[in-house]
Amino acid sequence: MFPRLALCSHLTSRTRQSNVCPLFIRAFSQTKFPLTRSHGKSVAHRSELKQARRIVVKLGSAVVTRGDEGGLALGRLASIVEQVAVLQNQGREMMIVTSGAVAFGKQRLRHEILLSQSVRQALHSGQNQLKEMSVPVLEARACAAAGQSGLMALYEAMFTQYSTCTAQILVTNLDFHDEQKRRNLNSTLHELLRMNIVPIINTNDAVVPPPVPNSDLQGVNVISIKDNDSLAARLAVEMKADLLIALSDVEGLYDSPPGTDDAKLIDIFYPGDQQSITYGSKSRVGIGGMEAKVKAALWALQGGTAVVIANGTHPKVTGHVITDIVEGKKVGTFFSEVKPAGPTVEQQTEMARHGGRALAALLPEERGEIICCFADLLTEKKDEILSANRRDMELASASGRLSLPLLNRLSLSSSKLNSLAIGLRQIAVSSRNSVGQVLRRTRVANNLELEQITVPIGVLLVIFESRPDCLPQVSALAIASGNALLLKGGKEAANTNKILHQLAQEALSVHGVNDAIQLVSTREEVEDLCRLDKMIDLIIPRGSSQLVREIQKAAKGIPVLGHSEGICHVYIDAEASIDKAIGIVKDSKCDYPAACNAMETLLIHRDLLRMPMFDQIIDMLRTEQVKIHAGPRFASYLTFSPSEVKSLRTEYGDLECCIEVVDSMQEAVDHIHKYGSSHTDVIITENEETAEQFLQQLDSACVFWNASSRFADGYRFGLGAEVGISTARIHARGPVGLEGLLTTKWVLRGEGHTVADFSEQGSMKYLHENIPVPTRNIS
Repeated sequence: MFPRLALCSHLTSRTRQSNVCPLFIRAFSQTKFPLTRSHGKSVAHRSELKQARRIVVKLGSAVVTRGDEGGLALGRLASIVEQVAVLQNQGREMMIVTSGAVAFGKQRLRHEILLSQSVRQALHSGQNQLKEMSVPVLEARACAAAGQSGLMALYEAMFTQYSTCTAQILVTNLDFHDEQKRRNLNSTLHELLRMNIVPIINTNDAVVPPPVPNSDLQGVNVISIKDNDSLAARLAVEMKADLLIALSDVEGLYDSPPGTDDAKLIDIFYPGDQQSITYGSKSRVGIGGMEAKVKAALWALQGGTAVVIANGTHPKVTGHVITDIVEGKKVGTFFSEVKPAGPTVEQQTEMARHGGRALAALLPEERGEIICCFADLLTEKKDEILSANRRDMELASASGRLSLPLLNRLSLSSSKLNSLAIGLRQIAVSSRNSVGQVLRRTRVANNLELEQITVPIGVLLVIFESRPDCLPQVSALAIASGNALLLKGGKEAANTNKILHQLAQEALSVHGVNDAIQLVSTREEVEDLCRLDKMIDLIIPRGSSQLVREIQKAAKGIPVLGHSEGICHVYIDAEASIDKAIGIVKDSKCDYPAACNAMETLLIHRDLLRMPMFDQIIDMLRTEQVKIHAGPRFASYLTFSPSEVKSLRTEYGDLECCIEVVDSMQEAVDHIHKYGSSHTDVIITENEETAEQFLQQLDSACVFWNASSRFADGYRFGLGAEVGISTARIHARGPVGLEGLLTTKWVLRGEGHTVADFSEQGSMKYLHENIPVPTRNIS
């Protein structure tokens, strides 16, 4: 039959301002996105989904109905409607293929039957004592007929809250097989989309015949509409949709039935991979199953539409599952016809974990040999490394996207490579006494001995920006500590990172553990990497404070080691030496302004304002072209002051700093505690008592007396290198070197001991005697 069209009666509601318009809508619907993807072109990566203009959202029965199957999941539907409205208001064309009419009608008919039975029984018995009532089995077509109008009215009411109009279209198989009806349907849908109306499509279950066996999915031009999966696929291809989102009650496709111990979610599914998966049971409701969804998805993919199958019922993700998919985040299973050249990031992580275990099993001397080999390669292949770095510098300069401080971080030189090689050899020496070191031995009881020994943390994910020198440093520390390593560098250093990683793997091949260090070169979003909580044990960000904050926010269930800001202070006391003050302030600010250990705020004792030392410091900063921002109190002392600082918690990362005045050392400590980031802070004074009070009271990771803040560095501390500087309060703090990448495990050796042996009736007693720890010969 010709598809029945029922436009909502409130067309003018699109132009009304809704009284209930969530901030979520207002925040995201303001911007119109440039949507330019050509239909029919294969989508190779999730990030391309951001360009999807025409989107079909299929809501399975399990998504629309409650768990008890007694009605609709209203809260879940409301969040889905909100997301569809967000995308519609961005300028996309949204269509919904929905189930739920049968469930809605079943609820309605049950209520009517129970009400009717109760009335009849009351009339026959003449009293209110009713017999136990039973509801007969309801025929699905009748339920659909009773539920379609109510379901549509619900959608209409929900979308009206976002000033969005909807239209209902009911279809059957005949509407696609009859050429004239198919053209009419196509024309109707295009006209609705042109008018910015969201079509809501469903199979006309009130009249649809049972599906014919083996008639489904016979090719690109033939598909039998026997459920909403096949309907959504046919509609997506017919309307040349860019994306089909199929929501069900499972996360996506698994390589074995969901719920089994070894089941892993498949991130990307390629045609031809059907043999690699097995299907579990069907959904608790509905007539389709995962096999039907996969077949429909592959049919749509073959017709030029990208497909994602995801969970629309999980309470923690339902509120943003659709928008997350469109933003290219790793949600559900993405269907793609284009296989990547290399392994997926999940496969790389597994490879790294296995390689890391082999690395940890090597002798300390063997790990040291690998690091020394890597150090040698840095100098032997110096010309190739610098050539790749020049290509990155040229591309970065031409793009104009990197600031001068970031360009400085990106640049490598012969001296930097020589320094890196020296640092790596220091790590090689220290690696001989790292993994497997016995920290404590205890005789718990006779013939029951306990040891605490050092072991690797596991798989480390290090994310770094514009710092290719970070790669050999972190790699060497990971090798020394027996950790697997996953590296994600910025694309601005792609050429340099590639050759440095190749050299790392060449060094690892000396003892056959090449896979222990992996470089993620795919277009993986940082947020997606942070979701691999079952595969990654520690995340170490190296980059801007914004990058660190984003990673700390995105990392769900994975510890993050690092600092979000490096707001370092230098306090010049009233009893400071002029020469030391000028030298330390100059070095702390001007040696490398982009470093996280560079001075950002200079605190000056009030008594120094009228002394020559103050003028000399200001003259030095001006000579070095440092832009000065005045703190509130400093500004009050000046007739013509520099620009007043907007915030005392600012990390400039450039030739800029804030100057503020304090009355005492104690006030300086209080200021740093309030506005600092617990990174590195310095006191300049000749008064030892004042200095010691400063060192003891300040709880920053690094606290210095008469020394530049730039000494807060793993290499300068003699650690060889560092994976970063941590301002955390647990595990590792300050420059994190080899020891910070180790944890411990307890090893207990007994001879059949049981806890029952130590009970009141037992024959044994606890001794808890300390046993001397043997020292290793590391010469």
